[in-house]
Amino acid sequence: MMRGVALALVLLTYAPLALGQGQEVHGENSVFAGHGVAIAWGVLKGPMEEQTQVILRILPAGEAYAYVSVEAVDPFTGKRQPVLAGRPLGDRVDIRSPRGTFADFPRREVHLYRTAGDWQAQKPSVTVYYLGVPDTTPEFISEAALFTYIDQALAKGRGAGQGRKP
Repeated sequence: MMRGVALALVLLTYAPLALGQGQEVHGENSVFAGHGVAIAWGVLKGPMEEQTQVILRILPAGEAYAYVSVEAVDPFTGKRQPVLAGRPLGDRVDIRSPRGTFADFPRREVHLYRTAGDWQAQKPSVTVYYLGVPDTTPEFISEAALFTYIDQALAKGRGAGQGRKP
C-alpha cells in the first residue's frame, strides 16, 4: 500500500515533464525574477470585496519567450480554467482576476513558450506556478499606487539577477 502511494506521488511530481510541459518553478513570493521572466503581484481593493482585483504583471527578463498563457487550477480536482488563453508576451502582460476566483481555483500557472508553435502545441518551456495569491502580495486602494509599486518591484527584481527571488 505504501509503495503504491509513494509511486503515485513520484508519478504526479514528474508527470508534467513526461508530458512535455517543460520545467516547473514555484514562484513563491509576490515578486519573482528567474528563468528568463519577472512576475509581480498586487491587489487592487475595491469598495466591496466582489470588486477587488488581483493584478499579475509578467515581463520577459533575458529569455526569448514569444507567448504566455495563464491557467487557474483547482488542486483537489485538477480542473483547469484559462485565465489568459495565450498571447504574445511582448514587453509585458497584465492580468486582472477577481480575488473571489481564487476560492475555487487558487493555483495559478504562468506558461511561457519560446515559439508560436510551442504555444499552439501547448508545450511551454517554463511554467511558474503559485499555490494562491502569495502572502507577501501588497494591497492598494489606488491603481496608480499599485502600478508604481509593481514597476519598482520588477525593476528591483530584474536587477537582482537571473534565478533570484527578491
